[in-house]
Amino acid sequence: MADRNTPRLHVRPAAGQWCNDPNGPLFHDGRYHLFFQHNPGAPVWGHIHWGHASSPDLVTWSDHGIALTPTPGTPDELGAWSGCAVVDDGVPTAVYTAMDRTDGIGSVMLARAADEAISTLKAEPEAVVPGPPTGLDLLAFRDPFLFSYEGRRWAVIGAGHRRAPEAGGRPDVLLYRVDSLNEWTYAGSLLNAAHPLAARHAAPADAWECPALLPTGDGRWILLLSLWAADITYSTTYLIGALAPSGTGLTFVPSSGGMLDHGRDFYAPTALVEDGRTLLWGWSWESRTEEESVSVGWAGCLTHPREIGVHEDGTLRLTPARELTGLRGTELAVGDALPAAYEIELDVAVGHPDSEVELHLGDAIMLRLNPTRGLATLDRTHTPAGSHHPLPRTAQVTAVVPGGSRARLRALVDGPLVEVFVDERAMLTEKVYPAPEGTLGVAVVRGAAEVRVTAWELTGR
Repeated sequence: MADRNTPRLHVRPAAGQWCNDPNGPLFHDGRYHLFFQHNPGAPVWGHIHWGHASSPDLVTWSDHGIALTPTPGTPDELGAWSGCAVVDDGVPTAVYTAMDRTDGIGSVMLARAADEAISTLKAEPEAVVPGPPTGLDLLAFRDPFLFSYEGRRWAVIGAGHRRAPEAGGRPDVLLYRVDSLNEWTYAGSLLNAAHPLAARHAAPADAWECPALLPTGDGRWILLLSLWAADITYSTTYLIGALAPSGTGLTFVPSSGGMLDHGRDFYAPTALVEDGRTLLWGWSWESRTEEESVSVGWAGCLTHPREIGVHEDGTLRLTPARELTGLRGTELAVGDALPAAYEIELDVAVGHPDSEVELHLGDAIMLRLNPTRGLATLDRTHTPAGSHHPLPRTAQVTAVVPGGSRARLRALVDGPLVEVFVDERAMLTEKVYPAPEGTLGVAVVRGAAEVRVTAWELTGR
């Protein structure tokens, strides 16, 4: 029998132990490759390597063990931290944060595939960016992400200044022109928290981690920022805006923004830009205590791949990767016992304003939908989180989307990991222990509504 408290369909180290940020997604020689932060020695953060998994279809993943190992006496001796990957002259190449100090200031290193299967990434001996530009008093410098703009390659790096006009420092996204992977030139700040819209949606924070700049296909760009403050990871936000030349560099002018995921177990996303779509993965951390993770021998996994873009009205579009329908197996009906992994689609058309519908995942989790108000709430009152955090978890999290007379919710559940999508406009990701168990239920609890529920067991191929 499957262990309900362990995800079976998500990328995580086959050997267990620790997993955090997704890194360097690539499509190369007919396979998707996905790397991730990994401590092979314990289910706690530290001694960071890059783990590696690959898939032909985004559905079935194979674990390939450790691809990148820190090397004593080099700039990454204290860890191979987050970054991206590109194919350079036909060779898959990691562009990552190397750490040889403990103050959050890294360097940028390259590691090239040593074989066709990318089973090993061999680091070059010297950093291509040995540290921050001179004259910047930073408390964070890490997480390079490469993108192309008008035929030229650029990179962004997450940063935070020690001193700024406002208390707590000023988070920043630093920009580099990349003439070749071995030739980087600092081009100034792409965006910092002095911009009022950035301050509204992505502050307070001491630093912005894991910046990712993604084209939407219609001339706009999406900037993802993970909020880090006082050594604590909090949440991830997005800004939609325009890129424009500025001197010898670029500037990002945001026009809207918000929370990328309204749940508490999603952070540090990275993306793979393809023709016609962009795929997104995040790190799903644990809602149980470190002691509980140590006792079971693993902590952390990556989310399912998601597609990110914009709707015709310019608002954020978020949906599970289309390939994930390939996981669907036997259909389930309301009243059936929930398997270890399943997907549910809930379509609601309200007959009265302010009507509400509840979807029950056993007795543990309830998803409440109010189409009129555009509210989707995940209620875990009966399964409170045990993890410690400066901000104690509430029993409920709510996503807000434009209201109307209809709404659609998709929930993908894999053991303890619950990923919810609302009208392709909002996401909620939560880890729930013990994992939901019992029967599938649905009820109109206020007003009147026409409700359709379709569900499937999810099975690995």
